[in-house]
Amino acid sequence: MKFFVDTADTAEIKSLAASGLLDGVTTNPSLIAKSGRRILDVIAEICATVPGPVSAEVAATDYDGMLAEARVLRRIAKNVTVKVPLTPDGLRACHHLTQDGAMVNVTLCFSAAQALLAAKSGATFISPFVGRLDDVGQDGMVLIADILQIYRNYGFKTEVLVASVRHPIHVITAAKLGAHVATLPPAVLRSLFNHPLTDKGLAAFLADWAKTGQQIA
Repeated sequence: MKFFVDTADTAEIKSLAASGLLDGVTTNPSLIAKSGRRILDVIAEICATVPGPVSAEVAATDYDGMLAEARVLRRIAKNVTVKVPLTPDGLRACHHLTQDGAMVNVTLCFSAAQALLAAKSGATFISPFVGRLDDVGQDGMVLIADILQIYRNYGFKTEVLVASVRHPIHVITAAKLGAHVATLPPAVLRSLFNHPLTDKGLAAFLADWAKTGQQIA
């Protein structure tokens, strides 16, 4: 499974990239707004930090506007992935952009039917929002299973990018199902390291080592 981080905080991205765990980055208008910076500057800095796909979302909702904004975003770097909404105009833009060689992330997916349309439009990634489905009483991971089954049935190349991830169980379940990518807020990604027995065991090892009075270097 590939790990993307879902943030526009370039300091966080640089810190996580140094760990070797990052395969890409996703952003959206809300995350860019939190950064307080100009979108083109933020995306350029992220693309220079992470060589993998960096999702930059269009703000336009009409076909022509999406294509115009996509042209600007694609000029930033080769690893920009244009992010479009799962709407009729968004999927039309997706088809045009992928035909032109762009990577496209179709976002705000909440049903298997929508995911099927995105794959047929040539999407590079489909972003089902599992946490938001959980919030309204649906099981977001069931959607992931349904999309993966459909894609496997027909050999679609679109990668399932699990989004709106809230906790490690989302990540593990998605990995067990075979999802291609999970995009995680920095706090969730860092939480994957945590286990109380790891902390307890390390403390015991260090205490025992200190008793020996030895040094390795």
